[in-house]
Amino acid sequence: MGDPRGMTCSSVCSVSLEPPTLLVCLRDGSPTLEAIMKSGTFALNLLHEDAQQTAELFASGNPRRFAMVAWEEGAGACGPHLVRDAHTVADCEVVLTQQVGDHRIVFGGTRRITHRLSRAPLLYGMRQFRSWSRD
Repeated sequence: MGDPRGMTCSSVCSVSLEPPTLLVCLRDGSPTLEAIMKSGTFALNLLHEDAQQTAELFASGNPRRFAMVAWEEGAGACGPHLVRDAHTVADCEVVLTQQVGDHRIVFGGTRRITHRLSRAPLLYGMRQFRSWSRD
């Protein structure tokens, strides 16, 4: 598959339960968008509450980011799985794309869900990272 690609994406949404479909919004010109369009697949790593540094690393665009985190891409994976930082990974196949302004909405049909760790999700909003409340 070549060099792994990845970024922090703050625009993720569940679209449908049947069939299970997610969407992500990526900036035009993004190397990650280019790789997704070429392969027709992507892995969505949902980070856990203690993975803020990884979210910030992937948002930075550091070209060595994959050398700085543990990841794997086993059989059936649609992209890199962040083995220490993701509580869940969704392997998706691109089913539709839509251009909107300077971004492309990519709809991914979920092929497989892998629950990696029993940890609360990391959330980002209002320019702050937070954990999902356990209460």
